[in-house]
Amino acid sequence: MKSESVVIIGAGIIGLNVALVLAERGYASQTTIIAEHLPGDTSINYTSPWAGANFSAISASDKNALRWDKIGYNHLLNLAAKDGERAFVRATPSTEYWDEMPSRMKLDSMASYLKDYKEIPKKELPQGVAFGITFTTITINAPMHAHYLLQRLRHQYGVQVIRKKVSDITSGFLNKDTEVVFNCTGNAARSLKGVEDPKCYPTRGQILLAKATHINQSVMRHGKDYETYVIPRPYSKGNVILGGYMQKGVSTPDTIGEETKSILSRTKAMLPELDSPDTEILAAFAGLRPSREGGARVASEIVQVNDLKRKGLIVHNYGAGGTGFQAGYGMAVDAVESALVELQILQPNSARTIRSAL
Repeated sequence: MKSESVVIIGAGIIGLNVALVLAERGYASQTTIIAEHLPGDTSINYTSPWAGANFSAISASDKNALRWDKIGYNHLLNLAAKDGERAFVRATPSTEYWDEMPSRMKLDSMASYLKDYKEIPKKELPQGVAFGITFTTITINAPMHAHYLLQRLRHQYGVQVIRKKVSDITSGFLNKDTEVVFNCTGNAARSLKGVEDPKCYPTRGQILLAKATHINQSVMRHGKDYETYVIPRPYSKGNVILGGYMQKGVSTPDTIGEETKSILSRTKAMLPELDSPDTEILAAFAGLRPSREGGARVASEIVQVNDLKRKGLIVHNYGAGGTGFQAGYGMAVDAVESALVELQILQPNSARTIRSAL
């Protein structure tokens, strides 16, 4: 098969995980990533570098989200054990609180696989908290982990990367050899020609980057209309992410002084150890989570590629909101499997070749 048989549009955490799943199954030499932004870039339109990031209970409670979380957690836990320092991921003690009782289905799912999962007795919960758990999470140095994935894809697996902005999803079909295009365009899926998904919207967040070498645990509080979190950034010489906000439909890239004050107040109240001379605020940042009504879209679509006068397969994989780092690998597994099923219908001979390669 040719090097452009599979094209991935987008090099955020979602696109990088699709490329990784393909590479792990022996399909790297047929894969090309096309992206306007790559790890190492900073842009309000490139969400992944701004993430916290960790594994948390922030995801939805539907079966797909729960399954993606489980696959992602096991993948990241294994990566932390085998290659944590190079991958910039680390197993970290975590506490999570809810102001309102979460669904039992979600809790039962998490309890079935999270390492060291324990429910906190009610008498030990802070005021205003309805429920809490402790477990071993995975903390992720978001910009450096994305860079690690890109370098691994390029140098270990030989995946091709092209820096290019696309204006139409079908432009991912680079030539007659391209059989499948993975649409991992995040927030751009709302306006990208050929996708134009009206269910997509940005969810703005603001975070603080702090130096706090004495903080070695992750703590989160899920409120009705807010999120407060403290996330150590692994292998960063003691940096910590403080947050945050979940502002649906807000797309300003600006950081706001009042929000910085609120984040500091909330995080110090939640974790008093932060209120220390050893805590130094370094910077404030804003990012736009690629959200979607009804949850992430992982689905295939057969389209007419007019320039090539044939049909082609698009696999959509976007809309993860704030769960891209924890659910991205699981979403990628589903996206790749969807491609295999549809290619067998569209091009039976190619599908058999792909299956043997994967």
